[in-house]
Amino acid sequence: MGTVTNINRAKLSIGALIHHKLFGYRGVIVDVDQKFQSTEEWYEFVAKSRPPKNKPWYHVLVHDNEQITYVAEQNLEPDNCEDPIKHSMIDHFFNSFEHGHYVLKDKAN
Repeated sequence: MGTVTNINRAKLSIGALIHHKLFGYRGVIVDVDQKFQSTEEWYEFVAKSRPPKNKPWYHVLVHDNEQITYVAEQNLEPDNCEDPIKHSMIDHFFNSFEHGHYVLKDKAN
């Protein structure tokens, strides 16, 4: 008997500019989890809108802030503004900003 695997395809990618639908901030995606990867305690305390855990979640650098947030896909949309994000960790993750998208640094093996 075969097992059906539910593969969640992320709609947004690393380096994409986003807008948070509920809180209104801009940011850039630095990592993607195919499903929720934090603790139940974090989810109960922070994820007040109770987004689905079995859909993609994103690690986001917040514009003009030093925060890195963890956000459910349902709360994000592409940011139409093509201005770069201001965050102290941008250079840690990305090489450049081209055509409204950040270019991920090559990882050393």
